[in-house]
Amino acid sequence: MNAFFENIHLLRPWALLLILPALALWWFGRQAADTTRRWARVMDPDLLKLLIVGGETGRRLGPHDLLLLGWLVTTIAVAGPTWQREPSPFADALPPVMIVLKVAPSMSTTDLAPSRLDRARQKMADLLKVREGGAAGLIAYSGSAHLVLPPTRDRDVVVTMATALAPGIMPREGDRLADAVTLASRILREAGQGGAVLVIADTVAPGQTEALKTAAAGIPVVFFAMAPSATAEADKTLQSAIAALDARLIETTVDSGDIDTLRRRLASAAAQPAEPGEAQRWQEAGYWLTWVIAAITLAWFRRGWVIST
Repeated sequence: MNAFFENIHLLRPWALLLILPALALWWFGRQAADTTRRWARVMDPDLLKLLIVGGETGRRLGPHDLLLLGWLVTTIAVAGPTWQREPSPFADALPPVMIVLKVAPSMSTTDLAPSRLDRARQKMADLLKVREGGAAGLIAYSGSAHLVLPPTRDRDVVVTMATALAPGIMPREGDRLADAVTLASRILREAGQGGAVLVIADTVAPGQTEALKTAAAGIPVVFFAMAPSATAEADKTLQSAIAALDARLIETTVDSGDIDTLRRRLASAAAQPAEPGEAQRWQEAGYWLTWVIAAITLAWFRRGWVIST
């Protein structure tokens, strides 16, 4: 209840100025309809009191009063009363993620059966399945970084393209993770829909650490270590690269625990931004007053209502 009173306000408070002409018209209308006042100017008050039928009681609510009430309610409805924020049309949509996949000979290691690259593709498919409706793009890198797919909600296409990747088709061997993260971050910024970068790699070359400090440029990064936990924890270069990216590290598990963690981390790290220049929207509740306005309007259909006073 306290939140209700804290949030209630008018979207168009200037519309309340319409009450001023309503009050003026109501007052002049009451004066014009008061025939007793006109007779009081030319007749003795005591005699006038005896000639007036029902003059002691009078009408409590006349047409002018009802007209004023309807005007007031309509003005409040036009002013736009509200107390609840309007959900964003993109509230249910997951923020996009750019997947940066390492496609190098080291990813062919079989300590994660059938291989690190195959396990990466399997985990990627599982992740996209639980992120149903969320857009995902794909970048492959080794000695150079290449955009495979821009963000798309068609997860089957992303999985299919990832399946076609192999170290043998990459133009150069090496490790250009910084270039891949820079490319992914630029794509997300240009899209203007928020999102995060997901790096799937087993190792990071020592020479990449310094460049990784500015590669993300403010875009959140999650690092999915595609290597056995003991190997990833013992790799000092890998840990330094993760620190340079200010990334969140997720280690591979044999069950779906890593996928659940990835889903939560990506959702929390990449909040949906507001549109540029767009303020917080509020849900207008003035339309509920149309029932009150309709009820007041029905009184004008009474026979003799308007001319009775």
